[in-house]
Order: sequence, then C-alpha cells, then structure tokens
Amino acid sequence: MTTPPASLIVFDDGLGDLGPLTDLRPSFAVRTGADTTLDRIARLFDIPLAGVRVPNEIAGIAPETCLARLLDGFDGDDALLFNGRCPIPDPAWVNLAKGQAITEPGSGAVIAVRMCGKGINSFLSTMELPGGASRQDADSRLLINQPWDVVRFRNQAIEADLKSCADEKPADAQYEIAGDYPVSIDPTANIARSVVLDATSGPIRIGRNVTIRHGAIVLGPVAIGEGSTILEHALIKSNTSIGPHCKIAGELDGVIVQGFTNKAHDGHIGDSWLGSWINLGAGTTNSNLLNTYGEVTAQAHPKSRRARTGMTFLGSIMGDHAKTSIGTQIMTGAVVGTGSMLASTAPPPACVGRFEWITDAGRSRFRLEKFLQTAKAMMDRRDIPLTDAMIARISELHTMSESA
Repeated sequence: MTTPPASLIVFDDGLGDLGPLTDLRPSFAVRTGADTTLDRIARLFDIPLAGVRVPNEIAGIAPETCLARLLDGFDGDDALLFNGRCPIPDPAWVNLAKGQAITEPGSGAVIAVRMCGKGINSFLSTMELPGGASRQDADSRLLINQPWDVVRFRNQAIEADLKSCADEKPADAQYEIAGDYPVSIDPTANIARSVVLDATSGPIRIGRNVTIRHGAIVLGPVAIGEGSTILEHALIKSNTSIGPHCKIAGELDGVIVQGFTNKAHDGHIGDSWLGSWINLGAGTTNSNLLNTYGEVTAQAHPKSRRARTGMTFLGSIMGDHAKTSIGTQIMTGAVVGTGSMLASTAPPPACVGRFEWITDAGRSRFRLEKFLQTAKAMMDRRDIPLTDAMIARISELHTMSESA
C-alpha cells in the first residue's frame, strides 16, 4: 500500500464562474454541506493541513474566512494538493502515487495531485501539472463550476458531513424526537418542549448554544450551527444546513446558509444557497420549480449567457450582504449578487448584479459609502469587525461592478 503524503495543501485555482459564492471567500471556505469544503477535506483525508493557496485578489481576506495558514511557499517534500472547488473528496486519493493526478473530465482541471520537492511550489504558482505527471480523469464531474453547482452537490455533501453524527441527546428531553437516525444535540442547546426533531429520513446535528423555539419542526438530515436561533413554528426540511449565528423562521427546504444571516419571518426558501450577512424581509419567498416541471436555466452574472443547469429543482443563489424588502418574490434559478437590494413589488430579475438596487423605479446602484455603513451596522450587532482587508475587497468588487 502507498504511504500517505506527509502534508495536505488545499488550493483555490480561481477557475469556474462561481458568481457570488467566492466574492468574499475562497472556494474551499464555501459552506457546501453541513460544513465548509475545507472542513470536509481535512476530515476525510486526515493528514496534517500545511496550509492553503488562494488567488491574489482574495489573499487579503482569506485569513478572515478560513482558519488555515496562507502559503506563500512550501518547503516540504511530499504533499497532496487538493482543489477547493471539489466538495466531495474521495478518501482513496490519499493513496495517490507521487506524480499522479486526478483531473476533471472535459476541462482537465486538476482535482488532486501528489507532488514532491520543487514541483509543489511550481504547481502552486502556475496551477499547471508538469509534463511528466500521470493524469487520470475522475469517473464524473466533481468540481463546482457554476454557482448552482453548490445545490447540485448539496445532498452528497450533507450526507458525508453527517455520516459520523453521534447519537447524543439528553436522556430527559421534553421535546419530541422521532426516527432511527442519530440526533446529536450539544448540551448547551436550548430546545423548547413543543419542538419536533424528526430523524426518520436522516441525522440531525444541533450545535453549541443553538436555540429552537416553540412549535418548530426539524426534518433530518439537517445541521444547525453554533449560536443560531430557530424561531417559533419554523419548518426546517431535509437537506438543510444552517451555519453559525443565524436567525431563521418560516420554511427552509434544501437550503444551505453560510452563516450570520437572518430570515426572521414567514416565507419559503427552497433549494438555495444563502451567503453571509443577508437579511430577508418578511414574506420573502422563492420559487424552486418551474410550472412546466422543466429544466431550470440560470445566469452566473448579468453579462453571462443563460445556461442549462440540468436541474429541475433550483431556487436562488444569494451573495453576501444581499437584502430583500417585505413580500419579495424571487424567481426560479435566480442569482443575486453581493451587496444587492431587492425592493420591488414585482418579482425582481432572475439575475441581479453586485450592489444593485432593484425597485419599482428600475435599477440603480448601492453607493459604496452607504453600503459600508449598512454592512458595518449589521456586523456590529454580532460583534464582528468590518476589517480593512474586507473593506478593500468590497471596494474592489464595487469598482468592478461599475465597469461591468
């Protein structure tokens, strides 16, 4: 048997057209299941993480969005290098031979490669394999190439994350627990007596200091992250992952929430990915199925062409700091850019650019100064600073959106 490599390096190759997923974080810091991709990679490979490599434009904010060392270079002699756009790692790849690479069918993008010596830094600089590398295509496409791919891989990722979920619940629980799958409840969680935790279809993982209020129903598989609150009568359906410090009401069905996001009122969100620092107004609802039951098409950003997603169920992809007003209706397959505001009585466009205000009067721009004030006010409520590095990145994105 091949000896495992001494180190693991996770890289963001900057490829794909990922829209708002990676405006303010590396690809591997995206919550793609119950956990981020980086958490999943590190757990499944179980070899020391030497660090991560990211594109220059997000190098300043990378330390804020993942707890890993940012590599300028690597002085080790043997490492497995893994692409952060791959949310479903194959643990067998830890046994790759030196010089062997797994690539994406069609694109040829590197998913995983084991390298030695100077070849490691050469690859990290160019993202290109040396001529003598042994290439083997994966059995199927495994990389996130479009924003909606995060929904495509959602069920597999959540299943992988909750596979080791322990059955840990209070012996004297006053709330209802049903089903045979494990239910893991941190001792610090506060769960009301009228709550129903139904693990008939999959595990449920409830983190530290989670509060679940009266009348809420949770249908596994579901993960609820540290410090989040599930409000009265909420319905959290299967294949939903709620990141840390969120406030959730209404109905979530197959939704991944990155973290620090509020949906504190009624309304349905299904088959979607929500970034951080989002606030959804009362009654905000999306469509996740066409009336024709046909394939959903979508745009990663306003300048791109509409693409066939191959998906029947697809709700919305919403970037960080997006906001909606009361009663907002979001179209099937919508992609909503970072820092945008949806405030029209009619359904807004299915593709909204960064820092756009959508009102009944039409489209306008969110002024940078006003946006930063709003972002800081929301983040201050959670005692999270709006750092100089984040301001610089947001300012860069704002300038890019002006010229788009």
